[in-house]
Amino acid sequence: MDKVSSSAVEAVADVPDGASLAVGGFGLSGVPEVLIRALHEGGTTGLSVVSNNCGVDGRGLGVLLAAGRIARVTGSYVGENKEFARQYLSGELEVELVPQGTLAERLRAGGAGIPAFYTPAGVGTQVARGGLPWRYASDGTVAVASPPKETRDFHGRPYVLEHGITTDFALVRAWRGDRHGNLVFRKASANFNPLAAMAGRITVAEVEKLVEPGELSPDEVHLPGVFVQRVVELTAAQAADKQIEKRTVRF
Repeated sequence: MDKVSSSAVEAVADVPDGASLAVGGFGLSGVPEVLIRALHEGGTTGLSVVSNNCGVDGRGLGVLLAAGRIARVTGSYVGENKEFARQYLSGELEVELVPQGTLAERLRAGGAGIPAFYTPAGVGTQVARGGLPWRYASDGTVAVASPPKETRDFHGRPYVLEHGITTDFALVRAWRGDRHGNLVFRKASANFNPLAAMAGRITVAEVEKLVEPGELSPDEVHLPGVFVQRVVELTAAQAADKQIEKRTVRF
């Protein structure tokens, strides 16, 4: 029952080349930075990543992206990473853009064992019709385009079929966690982290504060330990290392 790993490097050591990976976080908020850097240190490559966005240059998933370790990204926002844009437009990176709410529900559905669901998001657009450029060729033409999706009317309104997402591994960050893997997320870390954790077959959680079993009230647990296989306790310095993409000063 004790799921605590001795280090982040140990916790991700068995992630193989070509693995699929769900990663929590929104922008740079609640991103499992320590686990991402441990994965980078291990040299794993050819990853298929599912995450709201791909970090920024030099932070978050941007670390793996700059090293050429990511082959495919499924996400909903890519506007803060110049290297991401360069790789995508040059044909080095395959990208599946998904409406943000749909991405969240695809992760939740996968984690709940639901293979697919219907949603009105994307009806009447290329999300449903297909043709979105997933990968470009080196000459700028579209090498791989999104396929059309099944649509169906319910009560006179059209809906598009979306599939649940499961991944080989998931990396998440929590505020508090116990040795059994029960997690509590605080403020912005309660974004895509619980959903990514549910979707991973093997979920690794870095926690800012590790507590003993029984210290967390069942009422405050956001994600039960059944979804988490490994826990990494952060140092005080690692827990305090938090950044945002843009700082706005108001006078």
